[in-house]
Amino acid sequence: MDRINDLALFLRVLDLGSISAAARSLGLSPAVGSQRLKRLERDLGARLLHRTTRQVHATPEGKLFAEQGRAMVEDLETLFCRMRQTLAHVAGPLRLTMPSTFGREYISPLLPAFLERYPEVELHVDTTDQMVDIVASGYDLAIRIGMLEDSSLVARKLANNQRILCASPAYIERHGRPETPVDLNHHQCLRLTGSQRQQDVWRLIDENGTTHAVKVTGRVQSNQGELLRDAAVAGLGIAQHSVWHIADDLRTGRLEPVLPEYAIAETGIYAVMPQRKLVPERVRAFVAFIEQHLSDEPWALSRIRQGP
Repeated sequence: MDRINDLALFLRVLDLGSISAAARSLGLSPAVGSQRLKRLERDLGARLLHRTTRQVHATPEGKLFAEQGRAMVEDLETLFCRMRQTLAHVAGPLRLTMPSTFGREYISPLLPAFLERYPEVELHVDTTDQMVDIVASGYDLAIRIGMLEDSSLVARKLANNQRILCASPAYIERHGRPETPVDLNHHQCLRLTGSQRQQDVWRLIDENGTTHAVKVTGRVQSNQGELLRDAAVAGLGIAQHSVWHIADDLRTGRLEPVLPEYAIAETGIYAVMPQRKLVPERVRAFVAFIEQHLSDEPWALSRIRQGP
């Protein structure tokens, strides 16, 4: 790019008739402008300008260089202008990865409206509950739920992820309702297992802010939240779930909160991107669109009508 910039400076000198005027028009000092022209002549092995105390003139070699170089500089400026317009335009492919159940229930219904608003965007959507390397896999964006690990990725919080304990009315009727966290020791607890460990310690926070850690046990554990939700609905035990995951079950009474006076630390629902700078407009537009629709948390517990 140094040679292109030096060529642009040389052409500006011919247009303005002065090295000083040309340098100042490009935000350079006259001394730096003169040095760059000398560098250009040295690289070419030819004198391009006849310099006098008052003006400069192109040599025959300089005239030839200007004739052939001007079109190159103009083409490059046109290319940069078009690229800036393209990058500022919401268009092109957008590669997205997101959790299967959340994506199907809350993101998928929003996609038609997004594509209608931005008809030149192409969506490539992968749904998986596995943690993928979005940089190595070439994703523009990932929707992630829970606690985020420290990394070079950039995360933007879209909504809170409220979690509760829940069970079916049939399970409560057969086994009784726990009154304190310690009572969970006498219940079947449906446990989620991860890639590194099983989540068999549940932490419940009372109204005074004290955390009660309870090591739970039960006959059913799985790495699939949907399976544990089904097990809870079937009356097999008490589960810890994100409210968004069981909102319909709470509305219909298939599940009901357990120990609702105790809170579970909230996590978040995030849009995760590889970098903060030079984010394509299509990615910015998608994140803003999703945030607009999720920020009021349509699954919030306060919106769900509880049974008697």
